[in-house]
Amino acid sequence: MRQTSPPAEPDASWHPQERRAFLYLPLLALLVSIVVELFNHKTFTEGPASLWRFVSDEPLAFLVDVLIVLVTLSPAFFFRRRAFWCALVSFLWLVAGGVNGFILLNRMTPFTVADLTVFETGLDTVPNYLSTGYIVLLTAALLVVAGGLALLFWKGPRSRLPVRTRILTGAGALAVSSLLMGGSCALAFATGSLSDQFANLAFAYEDYGFSYCFLQTWLNRGVHRPAGYSRSAVDKIVDSVEEKTSSLTGAAQTDVNVIFIQLESYIDPSQIQGLELSEDPVPNWTALKEEYSSGYLTVPVVGAGTANTEFEVLTGMSTRFFGPGEYPYQTCLTDQTVESVAYDLKANGYAAHAIHNHRAAFYSRNEVYPNLGFDDFTALEYMPAVKTTPTNWAKDSVLKDQILQALDVTEGQPDLVFTVSVQGHGKYPTEPVLENPAITVEKCPDEDYHYAMEYYVNQTHEMDAFVGSLVKALSQREEKTVLVLYGDHLPALGLDAADMESGSLYRTEYIIWDNFGLEQRDEDLAAYQLSASVLGRLGITTGLMNGFQQTCREEDSYWRDLRMLQYDALYGSGFLYGETGPYVPAEMEMGMVPIEITGMEQRAGDWFILGQHFTPYCVVTEDGDLLETEYESPWLLRLQEEPDTTDYQDLEISVVDKHNEVLSNTE
Repeated sequence: MRQTSPPAEPDASWHPQERRAFLYLPLLALLVSIVVELFNHKTFTEGPASLWRFVSDEPLAFLVDVLIVLVTLSPAFFFRRRAFWCALVSFLWLVAGGVNGFILLNRMTPFTVADLTVFETGLDTVPNYLSTGYIVLLTAALLVVAGGLALLFWKGPRSRLPVRTRILTGAGALAVSSLLMGGSCALAFATGSLSDQFANLAFAYEDYGFSYCFLQTWLNRGVHRPAGYSRSAVDKIVDSVEEKTSSLTGAAQTDVNVIFIQLESYIDPSQIQGLELSEDPVPNWTALKEEYSSGYLTVPVVGAGTANTEFEVLTGMSTRFFGPGEYPYQTCLTDQTVESVAYDLKANGYAAHAIHNHRAAFYSRNEVYPNLGFDDFTALEYMPAVKTTPTNWAKDSVLKDQILQALDVTEGQPDLVFTVSVQGHGKYPTEPVLENPAITVEKCPDEDYHYAMEYYVNQTHEMDAFVGSLVKALSQREEKTVLVLYGDHLPALGLDAADMESGSLYRTEYIIWDNFGLEQRDEDLAAYQLSASVLGRLGITTGLMNGFQQTCREEDSYWRDLRMLQYDALYGSGFLYGETGPYVPAEMEMGMVPIEITGMEQRAGDWFILGQHFTPYCVVTEDGDLLETEYESPWLLRLQEEPDTTDYQDLEISVVDKHNEVLSNTE
C-alpha cells in the first residue's frame, strides 16, 4: 500500500486561528482597559461623565493605556494555552483596577506598585474597611475565579501550531505591539498628553489612565542622579551650609524635651467650608493656635500615606524627588541609615523614643526606626489594653501615659519623643454608628458624607481631648518642653480643594506649644522644614540637612541643592558624610521598660504568671514554645495550659503581634 505523508501545517500567517487571535487580542485589551478605567474614574459610584471626559479629551493617553494592556497579552502567542494566558492576564488587570477603585473610595490616593511593598500592612487593615460578610464573599469569589483558571488551564483549548511557528508569531506580535506602544507614548509626550512628572498622583491617574500611571509607579522609583553630581558639587553645598550655621548667634538650648505628635488624618474641622457643627469639636486646638506658633503645613499626601509625611518631618527630605507614590520607608530605609532629627538631637545628649499606637511592623517601622536613630520603639504590642473606635483603630488617649513615661525613664536626660497617632484613621462609616455623638453635623458640604463627617469630627473631638490632657500634664512638669502637633494628611472624605479654607488638599496645620516662653512665630512650612524650624528655635544647628533647611530655604538653588543632598545620602557616594561615614544604626529596644516575670502561682487549678509591664500581646514561652496565654492585667497573665515547670525562672515572655510574629523576647 502506498504511504501518504500527513498534510503540511499551514503557514501561521494564513492559519484561521492566527487571524482570529490578531483580531481578538486588541479587542480584549480595549475591553479590559474600559473596565479598568470604569473603576479608576469611579464610574460605578459617580457616573460616567469623568470616564467619558478622559476618553474624549485624552484619546492618545487612553490609546497608550490600551496598548500597555495589549503588550501584556501578546505573549499569549508563545504558548499553547493561549486562552488561559489571556484569561490570567485579563484577570490580573481587572483585579488591579478593582483594587484601585476600592482604594479610591476609601482614601484619596490611588493604587500604586508601592502599595504592593506594604501588602501585608494592607491586608491587616482590610477588616477596618470591609465587614466580615464582604470579606467572605470576596474570598469566595477569588476562589471561584482561581478554580475557573485552573479548569481552563487543564481543559481549555490549546494551540496545535508547532513551537517554531508560535515563537515567530509571538515575537512578531510582541514586537509590533511594543513598537505601537512606544510610538504612541512618544507622540503623547510630544503633544503633552502624557507626562512622567506627577504633581498630584490622584489627578495624574484621572488624566493619564490607570495602566500608564501604575506602570510609572513601578519604573519611576528612587531619586534620579542630578545633573552635575560630584564630590566638588556636594562639598560646595556642605561648605555653604557650615559657613551659614556658624554665623548663627545664640547658645543652643539642649535641656528642652522635644515632643512631636503626628495626628492621623487630623485637621481642624473649621477648615472645611460649608460644614456646620453643633459646637467647636476641637476647643483645645483652637485655643493653642491663638496663643502659640502655628501655620499651615504642606504635606506630600492626601487621604493616606502617613509614612511619607513622617519621613519628611524626621529627615528634612522631600518625597517629591522620589517616584510617584513611592514609600522611602519601604524602598531605601530598611537597610540604610540617614540623618534624622533623632540623630541630630542624640548628638546633643538626647534620648530618642518612638511611639505608635498601632502595629510595630506597620510600614516596617520596627526595621526603619533603628536606621533613623531611635533608642526604643513602643508600638501597640507594648502598650496596655487600649480602647478602640467603632472601626477598630486604637484611640489616642493611650498615648498620654506613654509619652509621659518616655520622659520619666531617662531621668536627668533631655528626650526626643516622636509619636504617631492612629485614632483618626478611615474608613469613615456612611451610616450612623455613634450613639448620642458629642458633636453633631448640622450641615455638610456633601450630604452623602453626612454620617462619615459626623463620625470623623467626633474622633477629632476625642483626639483634641487627648491633646488638652497632655498639655495640662506637661504644664505641671518642671522640665522645659516643646510640643509639636500636626496633621499628617487630610481625611478621605471626598473633599475637593475648593472645600478647604486653605484652597489645597495638601495643607494641614501645625502648632508649636512650649512652657518656657518661646516667641510666637506664625509661618507656613512644608513637612520637610518642620523639624529644622523647631530645632532652629532652640538654637540647635547640628546636622547637615537640619542646617541646610534652617539657612537655605530662601536660596535660588534651594531645590537643586536639596535634591543633590538627598541623592548623595540615599543613592550616591555619600560625599556629605566625609571621613566619618554614614550614621550607625541604633541598637533599638522594643518598648521603653523591661517586661519581667517575678513569680508564678497556682490558683484553683489555673497557673498565673506574676510580673510587670505585661500587655495583651505577651505570650509565655517555655523552652522556646509559646504557651496559650490570656492577658489579665499589666501584672498578671493566665496560662491556658499547664507548664512543665513550676520555676518561673525557666519561663520567658515573648511579645507576639496579631500575625503571630515574635517581636521580642524578655525574661
